[in-house]
Amino acid sequence: MTRTYAMRTHILTRAALAMTILAVSPLVFAQTPEDSKAPAAATAQPKASTKALHKAASKPQAWTQVGTASWYGNHFHGHTTSDGEVYDMYRLTCAHRNLPIGSWVKVTNLHNHKWVVLRVNDRGPFVDDRIIDLSFAAAQMLEIAGLARVKLELLPPDQQIAPTQATTLAQLASPTRPAQ
Repeated sequence: MTRTYAMRTHILTRAALAMTILAVSPLVFAQTPEDSKAPAAATAQPKASTKALHKAASKPQAWTQVGTASWYGNHFHGHTTSDGEVYDMYRLTCAHRNLPIGSWVKVTNLHNHKWVVLRVNDRGPFVDDRIIDLSFAAAQMLEIAGLARVKLELLPPDQQIAPTQATTLAQLASPTRPAQ
């Protein structure tokens, strides 16, 4: 068994455990019709058509976005992110241009329908045709090797993960670091 395969298996095993915890937690995923209203800070999508904006205004919906995702890993590992924390490629985080720092977003790979909930902790991507940069761990969970078409769904404020839950989930999803 190669080291890369073992590390990937370890990441996916811990990620599956974290997703199980998220899936059974009614505090995180309980939704009522009132919860589906988009937060004011995330209602505008870049380059949205007039028709799409009219449709969104006429019917309250949760904020979503579809586009291309990329991921970043070793090159940025250990550097400071926009929220001041140190980027850890083994944590379930992402970078987005407009979403509030600290918010949580569900990212679904539209090719294989796998999804993961990530915390926005950085700004980017800085390539025009991309909507989100995923951490290495998130890309592994979604089985993204390069670029992929994804759907983003912003979790409403009452479904955001509490800081104590986030620490626990990040610890579960973060694999043991490879020996240096």
